[in-house]
Amino acid sequence: MRKPFGHDLAIDIGTANTVIYQANRGIVLNEPSVVCINTETGSVLTVGHEARKMVGRTPDHIVSIRPLKDGVVADFETAQKMLRTFMIQAGSRRFISKPTVIVAVPPVVTSVEHRAIKDAAYAAGARKVYIMEEPMAAAIGSGLPVQEPMGSMIVDIGGGTTDVAVISLGGIVTSRSIRTGGDSMDAAIMTYVKNKYNLLIGERTAEELKMAIGSAHKLREESDARIRGRDLVSGLPTDLMISPVEVREAIEDQVMKIIGAIKGTLDETPPDLVSDLSRNGIVLAGGGALLLGLPERLRKETGMPVIISEDPLHAVVNGAGICVENLDMLKQILIPESR
Repeated sequence: MRKPFGHDLAIDIGTANTVIYQANRGIVLNEPSVVCINTETGSVLTVGHEARKMVGRTPDHIVSIRPLKDGVVADFETAQKMLRTFMIQAGSRRFISKPTVIVAVPPVVTSVEHRAIKDAAYAAGARKVYIMEEPMAAAIGSGLPVQEPMGSMIVDIGGGTTDVAVISLGGIVTSRSIRTGGDSMDAAIMTYVKNKYNLLIGERTAEELKMAIGSAHKLREESDARIRGRDLVSGLPTDLMISPVEVREAIEDQVMKIIGAIKGTLDETPPDLVSDLSRNGIVLAGGGALLLGLPERLRKETGMPVIISEDPLHAVVNGAGICVENLDMLKQILIPESR
């Protein structure tokens, strides 16, 4: 087995966050996928946490960009600049020998977008770049027996997409990817509050509300939350109380889309593998797996056991990290790229 260099990297480029794992060290960078650019000069001012702080607070000549939207690269040039900056921050140019890099991407990413991501990694100092699909990475990072002759089901609910896959013998047997995730739930909450109360709230407020009292299923103990925004009638700041029932109603369409993707994938799965899944259950990964009541809702809708990955937020990058540390053994899972 090839012994990995201590600087080989695994990267999860997500719609919401980019996480970098260094071989034999673990996660070395976890930053929001946000870039602040000066439109007059075209130069990058800042990326990650500092850029996220500027969202909605910049003058006209400075824009905050999220280069990935709904799981796909919406801005090639900015995505390359962001990835290059993050890799340099993770130390890719301090090493004597260039690192091998594994980049986990959503299944909806096109071959052109693959090339843009690979070019950015090479520009940041990579020796060789492999592309890995996020559902496979999430399954490995969740400890599923992906190389065994049995069915495993992973549901990776990220910021921009939800990826559902049934895996057996080191390959994806059937899968679905929908452009529904944490971001679309936040947008649905913003729309709901605007339509019902004429109150305009921001993305961060909607996300905090979802995390505080949002749920996919009625909980035993529930409490209201106070939010603050701008009244669309008076134009003045105001606040009001929102109930968990209202948040649940706001995100119901998004939850149903996720349930539909799971049922659709099960419908296309060979019967013998469905038998495996009925025993082993569905494993949830990604930030969306932390939505309260989601496992209970999925159990009710599918009649199958539902388990949350041990580290859902980092399942993808941990899985890619396992691959970068065991490259010879797991190379058949990757999409190679020679340069």
